[in-house]
Amino acid sequence: MFRSTNELNGYKVLATDGDCGTVQDFLFDDVSHIMRYLVVNTGGWLTDRQVLISPVAIDQPDLDSYELPTVLSKANIEAAPAVETEQPVSRQYETALASFYNWPVYWGSSLTPVMNRPTASVELEERVAARDGDPHLRSVNEVTGYKIQCMEDTIGHVEDMIVDTESWSLRYLVIDTRNWLPGKKVIIAFDWLTHFTWEDHKAHLDLTRSQVENAPTYDPRLPVNRAYETQLYDFYGRPTYW
Repeated sequence: MFRSTNELNGYKVLATDGDCGTVQDFLFDDVSHIMRYLVVNTGGWLTDRQVLISPVAIDQPDLDSYELPTVLSKANIEAAPAVETEQPVSRQYETALASFYNWPVYWGSSLTPVMNRPTASVELEERVAARDGDPHLRSVNEVTGYKIQCMEDTIGHVEDMIVDTESWSLRYLVIDTRNWLPGKKVIIAFDWLTHFTWEDHKAHLDLTRSQVENAPTYDPRLPVNRAYETQLYDFYGRPTYW
């Protein structure tokens, strides 16, 4: 099931025994393109506190009531290690959070599924990441608005991201080209990004400006289904993921 992160932002998050806050942001791995955490604002329930919840604890979103059910109780969430979301999320904190909830860790592997088991490289990676935060963990809110750098020039900005809520893989990046092509939005597969540059707020593609200009128009009111995906991959001449 594909969902827009803009749409999911603001969804009510439900513990097993009641409302526990709203989705405020998402943290994703910029190498594997997997959503690692939902940032939940607990509002008046836990004053001025934000919590991170892994997708392994989330059920499918309820599109009618704009709710995200979890398998956690409010007591679980309240007792979890606190996080300062203004600071980089350290591997030390992630380890403590995974240990508290008994979640499997994901680092130290090829990172295809939402979570994976650790490998022998974890100890070294923990020592590095604990100092400055996980260098590959990025905020969706931060990346939204980044300029799109094609092979020749910038052509627009990141408007939204589309996530598969079955695997919590980031599938597509929505590009608004209105500062170049008035009113047109297009999407590209996350796998076609070459890299982000954080210092100048850019997402880099190995596509030409002409390719993006002539790409199938994206209408956010319509679902991204297999027919649209096939049209998109055929246009770009890229192998499909399915």
